[in-house]
Amino acid sequence: MPQIRVLSGVHEGRVYPVVDAKMVIGRDPASYIPLAADSPASRQHAAVYPDTDGWHIQDLGSTNGTLLNTVRVTDSLIAVGDRVTIGDAVFLFEDDGAGEAYAAEEAEAAPVPVRVAEQVRENPAIQAIVTQMRARTDVIMSEIGKAIIGQKDIIGDVLCAIISRGHVLLIGMPGLAKTMLVRTISEVLDLQFKRIQFTPDLMPSDITGTDILEVDEDSGKKEYRFIKGPLFTQMLLADEINRTPPKTQAALLEAMQEYRVTAAGETHTLAPPFFVLATQNPLEQEGTYPLPEAQLDRFMFSVYVDYPSEAEEEIIAKVTTTAQKYTLNKVLNAQSIIELQKAVRDLPISDHVVKYAVRLVRATRPGDARAPEFIKKWIHCGAGPRAAQNLLVGAKARAVIAGRLLVTCDDVRSVARPVLRHRMFTNFTADSEGMDTDKIVKKLIEEVPEPGEKDY
Repeated sequence: MPQIRVLSGVHEGRVYPVVDAKMVIGRDPASYIPLAADSPASRQHAAVYPDTDGWHIQDLGSTNGTLLNTVRVTDSLIAVGDRVTIGDAVFLFEDDGAGEAYAAEEAEAAPVPVRVAEQVRENPAIQAIVTQMRARTDVIMSEIGKAIIGQKDIIGDVLCAIISRGHVLLIGMPGLAKTMLVRTISEVLDLQFKRIQFTPDLMPSDITGTDILEVDEDSGKKEYRFIKGPLFTQMLLADEINRTPPKTQAALLEAMQEYRVTAAGETHTLAPPFFVLATQNPLEQEGTYPLPEAQLDRFMFSVYVDYPSEAEEEIIAKVTTTAQKYTLNKVLNAQSIIELQKAVRDLPISDHVVKYAVRLVRATRPGDARAPEFIKKWIHCGAGPRAAQNLLVGAKARAVIAGRLLVTCDDVRSVARPVLRHRMFTNFTADSEGMDTDKIVKKLIEEVPEPGEKDY
């Protein structure tokens, strides 16, 4: 028999068995599932009831609406695993055997420091956003999957960077749908999208904007007016970023780091959210301008876009050679993303995870006491403090995407490769032995232990 678990709200953690009758949810104390008196929900907000085709969730004419997996519904079938949001409360429709699995999962999880748990409880807004994000993630992946076959890890990395307020460098061969991926994500997230094709003759003003002289025909008065360039957008695709000179790269650098543009002595702020997703061809380097270390460090993630599997490539070849069309539904918007970014930053994290992230970064530096022998042998320059910052923010984002309030060392390890691979620089020995930073980071994750009792 199904049951309803309260994920957030006044009765968080409580489980209500699903009975063979209409179960009302609302502020009315007589409701089957009562909500807090100060809840924004209605007195009799919604109801779960049985029908011949299964269980239904029905909105009872509420003002704020009833959300089923983030989609507003009037009357809809509900299945095990679905989440219902009513006001500031979130409910999970689950099988009655899930309670034991849930408890076992909680028991296996690393203990949360009391201070961290209290911080989460004191901020119910974070709980609501994080809880809803699990269902939203599934919908986002499903929508993007209409246009992009495979590449789920790449999509996950890009989504993680977006809600972390970070930028991504996509490295891959031509024809691997990097541009289509970015465009599709912008549509699903309902973000303004612009693309710049970087070329050797591109000037800074071509991307930031320029001042033009305007003359008032009536008064004859002349004044300069700033015409915004393509940089003024929410999601910017910088295609083949290494094909433009350093002067233009530097103009982009200011926008990425400071979220502003300076032109003719005046500063123009870029409205949030703002993301740069740059692409780079890993093979053809003739006539290119390699990105300097300072600009590489501004990218939160460096993501390798690899070839699809054989099965995926067969589907791509079949689908893209027909007149088949698809419609992408918008799952989030700019305001939702800004709220997610704030939730990621506000999500508390234990000292244990912080110590592990810092330890991992320090181990990349050949001169550090923690550096393994293979780092001293293969690396001539390791990652800086920004790497630890990005590891922690990325780990928080991973937890939020998964709908978890607990950030673990596994979350740090899951983002270690895209965070560290472009912040470590190999020497001649590594190059001669065929060792690249991706292999070295993988080996580093295996070698560096988590903090133990003696570290506290």
